[in-house]
Amino acid sequence: MSNTATPQLKRAMQRRHLVMLSLGGAIGTGLFLGSGEVISQTGAIGAIIAYALGGLIAYMVMLCLGELAVHMPVAGSFGAYADRYINPATGYMITWMYWLTWTVTLGTEFTAAALLMQEWFPHVSMWIWTIIFAATVFILNVSSTRFFAESEFWLAMVKVVTVIVFILLGCLAIFGILPMQGYDSAPLFSNLKAHGWFPEGLWPIFATMLVVNFAFSGTELIGVAAGETENPEKNIPRAINAAIWRLLIFFVGTIIIISALLPYQATAVDSAHGLSHSPFVSVFSRIGIPYAEDIIRFVIITALLSAANSGLYAASRMLWSLSDQNKLPKVFSKLSRSGTPLIAIMATMMGALPGLLSEFFAPEAIFVNLLNIAAFTMVIVWISICISQFNFRREWYKAGRTRQDLKFSAPLYPMVPILGGVFCVITGLSMVADPTMRASFIGCLVIMLLCYVHYYWRVKPRH
Repeated sequence: MSNTATPQLKRAMQRRHLVMLSLGGAIGTGLFLGSGEVISQTGAIGAIIAYALGGLIAYMVMLCLGELAVHMPVAGSFGAYADRYINPATGYMITWMYWLTWTVTLGTEFTAAALLMQEWFPHVSMWIWTIIFAATVFILNVSSTRFFAESEFWLAMVKVVTVIVFILLGCLAIFGILPMQGYDSAPLFSNLKAHGWFPEGLWPIFATMLVVNFAFSGTELIGVAAGETENPEKNIPRAINAAIWRLLIFFVGTIIIISALLPYQATAVDSAHGLSHSPFVSVFSRIGIPYAEDIIRFVIITALLSAANSGLYAASRMLWSLSDQNKLPKVFSKLSRSGTPLIAIMATMMGALPGLLSEFFAPEAIFVNLLNIAAFTMVIVWISICISQFNFRREWYKAGRTRQDLKFSAPLYPMVPILGGVFCVITGLSMVADPTMRASFIGCLVIMLLCYVHYYWRVKPRH
C-alpha cells in the first residue's frame, strides 16, 4: 500500500473537469476519421449497432469503475484496484499496460498533428511543429493539476461543440430544412437501408468492435483522476453518468447523421484522399459550409493535442502510483512545487519516442501496430476493472455489509461486471481473427508475460 511519507497529489479537479476529461479522452480521431471506416465495413445499420453496443460495454465498465473509485479514490486507480482485488502481480501488470496504452500513442499524436499543420505550412519542418506541440503538452501537465484540468476542459470543448454542430446541421439536412448537395428533396433515412440491413453481413460488426471500443476509451480517465478530485463521493458518479450518456448521444448520433447523408461505401478515409475524405468534411462540404476541410483539420489537431494532453496525464499518474507503492524508485513519486509528478511526466515523454519515429521508419506498419497495441491494452484494463469490482462486491457481502452501505453501487450485480468482462474478452479475441492485428496481439501477450516475470523476479522479493 501507499507509503504515508510520500507527498500526495492535490484534489484540484471539479466535476466539470472530470466530465470534459472523459469526453476529451474519448472524442478524437476515432470519431472524426475512424467512424467512416466502421460504416464502410459494416453498413449503416451495422455501424449503429456496433457503436450502441460499444457504448453499452463502456457504460457497464464505467459503472464498475465508479463503484471502485468512490470506495477507493486513488491516483493510478486500475492498478491499485487490481492489486487489492485480483492480486498484486496483476495490479503491477495492469499499471504498466495502461502506461503503455497512452505512451505509445503520445508520439503518434504529435506526429499526426505536425503532418496536418504541414498541409497549411508546407515549408515549415514537421519537427518544428512536433517540438512545439510536445513542449505545449508538457508545460500544461507540469504547471499544476488545476491548470491541466482547465486546459483539457477547453481543448475538449472544441471537439464537443464541433460534434453538436455537426449533429444539428445534419438533422436539418436530413429533414430538408438545409439544402444538401446531391439531394433534390429531404433525404430522410432512406440511405440507412438502401443496400439492405447488413450489406456486408453480420461478421464485420464483431470484427470492428476493437476499433469501436477503442473509440470509447478515455472514459476511464475519470478513475485515473479520482485521487485528484474534489469530493469524489459526489463528483465521480455524476461525472460518469454525464460523460457516458453524452458519449452515446454523440457517437450514435454522429453515425446516424453520416449514414443518412452519405452512401456507406463512400465514408472511409483512404490515403489517396486523406483528410478531405473524412465523413465530417464530406457532410459539411455538401451542406455548403465554407472552409469545411480547414475547420475539420483544426478540430482534429485540437483532438490530437487533447488526447496527448490527457494521455500524458494518465500515464504519468501510473508511474507515480507504482513509485508510491514502492514498486518503482521514489524519484518517480516526487512532486514539484505545483504538486505534479515531474519525473514521471518526463519519463513518459521519453517513452513517446518510438511514436515520434514512426513517420520515418516504416510509418504504416509502426503506426498501425502502435494503435493496435493501445486498443488491446485498453481492453485488458477494462477487463481488470470488471473483475476487480466483482471481487470487491463479493468481499463486501462476505464482511456482512449490504449494497445500501455503499456510497455508490453499480446496479444489477453480478450481471454488470460479468457481461462487461465477457464482452471485453470477445472484443480482445477479435484481434486473433484479423491477420493484420495478430502480430500486435502476440506482442501484447509477451509484454503482459514480461510484466508478471519482472514482478515475481524483482519486485515481489523487495516487499
